[in-house]
Amino acid sequence: MTKPSLPELLHAAVTAVGGVERPGQVTMAEAVAEAVDDNSHLLVQAGTGTGKSLGYLVPALAHGERVVVATATLALQRQLVERDLPRTVEALHPLLRRRPEFAMLKGRSNYLCLHRLHEGVPQEEEDGLFDQFEAAAPTSKLGQDLLRMRDWSDETETGDRDDLTPGVSDRAWAQVSVSSRECLGATKCAYGAECFAEAARERAKLADVVVTNHALLAIDAIEGAPVLPQHEVLIVDEAHELVSRVTGVATGELTPGQVNRAVRRAAKLVNEKAADALQTASETFERVMELALPGRLEEIPEDLGYALMALRDAARTVISALGSTRDKSVQDEDAVRKQALASVENIHDVAERITQGSEYDVVWCERHDRFGASLRVAPLSVSGLLREKLFTERSVVLTSATLKLGGDFNGVGASLGLAPEGTDGEDIPQWKGLDVGSPFDYPKQGILYVARHLSTPGREGSRGDMMDELADLVEAAGGRTLGLFSSMRAAQAAAEELRGRLDMPILLQGEETLGELIKSFAADPETCLFGTLSLWQGVDVPGASCQLVVMDRIPFPRPDDPLMSARQKAVEEAGGNGFMAVAATHAALLMAQGAGRLVRAMGDRGVVAVLDPRLANARYGSYLRASLPDFWYTTDRNQVRRSLAAIDAVAKTDGK
Repeated sequence: MTKPSLPELLHAAVTAVGGVERPGQVTMAEAVAEAVDDNSHLLVQAGTGTGKSLGYLVPALAHGERVVVATATLALQRQLVERDLPRTVEALHPLLRRRPEFAMLKGRSNYLCLHRLHEGVPQEEEDGLFDQFEAAAPTSKLGQDLLRMRDWSDETETGDRDDLTPGVSDRAWAQVSVSSRECLGATKCAYGAECFAEAARERAKLADVVVTNHALLAIDAIEGAPVLPQHEVLIVDEAHELVSRVTGVATGELTPGQVNRAVRRAAKLVNEKAADALQTASETFERVMELALPGRLEEIPEDLGYALMALRDAARTVISALGSTRDKSVQDEDAVRKQALASVENIHDVAERITQGSEYDVVWCERHDRFGASLRVAPLSVSGLLREKLFTERSVVLTSATLKLGGDFNGVGASLGLAPEGTDGEDIPQWKGLDVGSPFDYPKQGILYVARHLSTPGREGSRGDMMDELADLVEAAGGRTLGLFSSMRAAQAAAEELRGRLDMPILLQGEETLGELIKSFAADPETCLFGTLSLWQGVDVPGASCQLVVMDRIPFPRPDDPLMSARQKAVEEAGGNGFMAVAATHAALLMAQGAGRLVRAMGDRGVVAVLDPRLANARYGSYLRASLPDFWYTTDRNQVRRSLAAIDAVAKTDGK
C-alpha cells in the first residue's frame, strides 16, 4: 500500500473536525513536514481562522516520531486534547494504519496529591500534620471546597485541577497539592502507586503526542532534570508568549513572609542553634525590607547584602541539619521534613543567586499594598538559554497569529536566541520564517482608526478628550465594544465615566470571573467589556457582540518596569536600538493580539480604534501599524462614526 500523501491526510482530518480546508493551512502543513524531515526550525505565522492546530498536528502525526506540543493557555490545551487530537487520530488511523496515542502533562502542583488529601497538611506551629478538613469550618467556602475535592478524588481519573468544575481558589488547592520539591517521591510515599502526577508521567512516556504548557517546557529546559519524555519534534503554539513564560519560571523571589514560613517549618526539625541562626537572619531581612524602596538594584545595598548572606548561610546550615536529624515524635515526619526542606532550599537558592550578582541577572524590589515588600531576580535575557536548550536536540516549530512584527520575523527570532534569518555559521540554528496569511479579507472586514486629533497620553492624569472620543465611538457602535486598557486604573476610570454617560451595560474585569464576563459580553450586543492584559489575548467572541475594539494607548512597558528598562539599556550598550528592540516589540505584540480580537469569523465586520495619536504621528508608528492586520486605515473621526453606525444598523436588522 502506498504511503498516504500529506494533502490526503489533511483532508481527512479537516473533514473529521468539521472544518474547511484553507490554502494557508495546506502551506503550513507542508512547511512543518519539511522542517521535521530536515531537522530544521520553522517560525510560522498563521492568522486566526487558518486552522493552525491541524496545520501542525497532521504532519507531526504522519512523521511518526514522538512530538511535544507546548501551549500557553488552558483553553488551547483543552481544545487539543478533547477535540482536535481525538478526531484527528480517528480520521488518520485507517490511512496511517496505526493509532497514535496522546497524553496531557503538567507540573506536579497541577495534580491532586493523595498523601496531602488523606494524611493532612504540614502545620506551621505544631508538630506533624493537621487535618485540613477538620480545621476548616464545613460552612466556610474553604471547607466546602475541601469536602468537594475529597469527593472528587474518588471519581476523577486524572486528578488534574483543570478537570475540577467549578474550580476552587488557590488557597483551597494549596491544601491538597504539592510542588515537585515537596513531593516525597513515588517510592517513599504510601500513595505512590495511585499517584495522579506519576500516572500522568507514565502516560506521557507511552504517548506519541504529549501536550504540555510553556511553564513545564521552561522547567524542563532550566532545571536540567528532564520532566518531559525524550522527543524528536517540539511544537510551540502561542509562541508569542514563550519568552515571558520562560522568564517567569526563571524568576526568583524572596519575601519576609515566605522566609518566616520557612523558619517555622524547619524550627522543630533541626537543632536549636541552626533554627536560631535562621530566625535571626529572617528578622534582619524583614527589617531591611521594611525600608527598601521599589525599583531596580544595580548595586546591592550593603545592609541588604549582609542580610542575604546571613540568610544564605543559615539556610545552608538548616539544609544540612534537616538531612541528618530524625525526630520520631513528629507525626508523618517525612512529609513535614520534605516541605520544610523545599521552603529553605528555595530561600538558599534565591539568596545565593542575588549575592553572587551575575551580570546576566536583574534584581529589583517591589512593594504591594496587600503583600508588602518583595525582592525579585530575573534573567536579563532568556535568548541564550532558549537557543542552547530548545534548538539543539530536535526540530522546533513555533507558531502563533502574531510572530511577524514590523514586517519580519527577526525581532521575535532574536528574543528566542536565533540569529537573523538566513545567517550561516557553525552552531547557528537554521530557521525559516513563513507567513501563511489569514482566510479573512481584513481590508474589507475591518477599519483601523487612529484618533490623531487627541492629546498625547501622559503618564498620569485624566484624558478628558479621550473619554469624550470613547463615549462617542461606543454610542455610534450601539455598544458591542471590547475596551482594552493599558492599566486597571484606566479601565476602572473609563467604566465609571461611561456608566454615568451611556445607557448600556459596561462590564469591568475583576467584577466577575473572566469566563462569566465573556459569556455576558457575548450574550448581549449592547454590552461593553473593559479590562486589561488578559483581555488583550484571551477573548474569542465572533459575531455582532464585538464590533468595536478600543485601545486607550500604545501599550509600551511602564518606564519604571525594572526588567524591561534593564533589557532596553543592555541593547543600547551593545550598540542597538533599545527602544525598538524592547519597548516597541512589546507594544507591537500586544497590539497585534488586541487587534486580533475583532475579526474572528468570515462574516465579522468592525473597527479597531486606537485613542493614541502617536500611532499616526510618531516615527515608530509605521512599525507598529505594520504589525497589525491589514485593515483599511483612517484618521477621519466622522468617517469612522458613520461606519460604526452602519455596521450597528446591519447587525440590528440581522438580529431581528
